[in-house]
Amino acid sequence: MSEAELTRPVLDAATIADLQADYAKQPQAAILERTVTKNGVKAASCDNHAATRLNRAFSIEVDTGAVSNQKHSGRCWLFATLNTLRHSMAKQYKIKDFELSQSYLFFWDRVERANTFYTKMIEDTTRPIDDREVQKLMSMAGTDGGQWNMAAGLVQKYGVVPSYVMPEVHNTEDSSEIELALNTKERKDAVALRTLVSNGASEEQLEAARRQMLREVYRMAAYAFGEPPVKFDFEYTDDDKKYHIDRDLTPKDFLNKYFTADFNDYVVVTNSPDKAYNKLYAMPAQDNIESGNPIHFLNVPMDELNRVATAQLKDGETVWFGNDVLQQMDRKTGYLDSNLFQTDALFNVDSQMSKADRLLTGQGEVSHAMTLTGVDVVDDQPRRWKVENSWGKENGADGYFVMSADWFNDYVYEVVVNKKYLTSDQQALLTTEPTILPSWDPLA
Repeated sequence: MSEAELTRPVLDAATIADLQADYAKQPQAAILERTVTKNGVKAASCDNHAATRLNRAFSIEVDTGAVSNQKHSGRCWLFATLNTLRHSMAKQYKIKDFELSQSYLFFWDRVERANTFYTKMIEDTTRPIDDREVQKLMSMAGTDGGQWNMAAGLVQKYGVVPSYVMPEVHNTEDSSEIELALNTKERKDAVALRTLVSNGASEEQLEAARRQMLREVYRMAAYAFGEPPVKFDFEYTDDDKKYHIDRDLTPKDFLNKYFTADFNDYVVVTNSPDKAYNKLYAMPAQDNIESGNPIHFLNVPMDELNRVATAQLKDGETVWFGNDVLQQMDRKTGYLDSNLFQTDALFNVDSQMSKADRLLTGQGEVSHAMTLTGVDVVDDQPRRWKVENSWGKENGADGYFVMSADWFNDYVYEVVVNKKYLTSDQQALLTTEPTILPSWDPLA
C-alpha cells in the first residue's frame, strides 16, 4: 500500500461510541472502576498469597550484618560491590557490621569518568554532534550509575577505606545537585574540545585544555565530597569487644592486607536473550577508567545464572547481581515476585512479553544492583532468594528483600561470580575477542 492510500484513523464520534459500548459490556466494570480509582493499580491488583510463596527461610544463607543505605543516589553498583567485599572481611576479622566508604570510590569515579569522557569527545569529533553515539555519551556525562567492572576497576586502582575515614556527606547521599553541575560543565567542555579540534588545534593544545578541565572537575568533586585520604589509621572493636589499631595505611595497603578477593578472578555472567548466547560482549563506551577493568559480559542461558550464583552462595560467598528492581516489587515488604501485581487480570488485558522483547523495546533494563546472600533450594532448583539491598533497614525485613525464582528468571540480567564456577567451555569463551555493544544497549 502506498503512502497516499494509507488512511490514518481518527477518534471520531463512531469510534468513541464503540469504545464506550465495549466498556459498558465489561463484567463488574463499575465495581472495578471504584476499586482502582480509590486504591490505585498496585493495591487493587496485589496478590495476597505472595507472602506464602516468599516465606523467609533459606536452605543456603551467608551470615551478614546490617544493610547500608545509598539514599538519594545512583550508587547501587558501588554499594553492592563493597557489600561483597565487606562480608568476607567482616567474617574473617569478626566485625559484623563493618562498612566500607562508598564516598571514597565515588569521588574517584567522578574524576576518572570525566577523564574518559573528554578523551571520547576528542576521538569522536569526526561524528556530528547529533550522532546517536555522541548524544548517548553526552547524556552520561556526570551521571552516577555504573557497572560492576567499573567498581572493580576503581577498587583495583585506588584501594578502599573504612566508612569513617571518608564518611557520607550531603552530596553523596543526594547526588542530584553535583550530578547536574558536572553534567552541565562536562557537556560545555565537550563543545569546547570539539571546537578546538575543528579549528586545527595541536595535540599539545588539546591536552592542555583537557588537563585544565580535569583540574576543575577534581576541584568540584573535592568541594562536594571532601578530598580523599592519602593515609589513615584503621581502628575497630571486634565482635568480642577487643580493640585493634593499624596505623598509617594507604588505601591500597588496606585493600591488600585485609581483603583476599582478586577481582581478576571474577566475571559478569549475563542473561540477555536479545543477543546470541555463549558469546563474550564488551561495552567500551561505559568504561570509566583508561586502561582499567573493561566492561565484559559472558552471555549464557538463564539456568546458568541460577547454577553459578547458587554454587558461590553454597561456598559462603555473596553475589553481586544486576536487575530491574522497579518491576513487580513492593518496597515496604521487600517482596520481588513476578506475580505480585496481577494487572493483566485486573484490566483483562495481555501485556506479557518475553525477556528479549522487554529488552528490545526498553521495557526491560538493568536499573539496579543488589547482593544475593541466600537461596532456598528444593530438588536442586532455587525457589526463592535472600537479597541484601542498599535502601536502608526501613525497607523489607531490616533492609533484606526476598525474591521468587520467577522474578530471578524474569528480571535478573547479571551475576558476578568467580570464574571457577564456569564450565571449561565457558572459561574458554573469556579469552575470545568480544563483540562490541553500542553505548545505548539495554545492558548499559
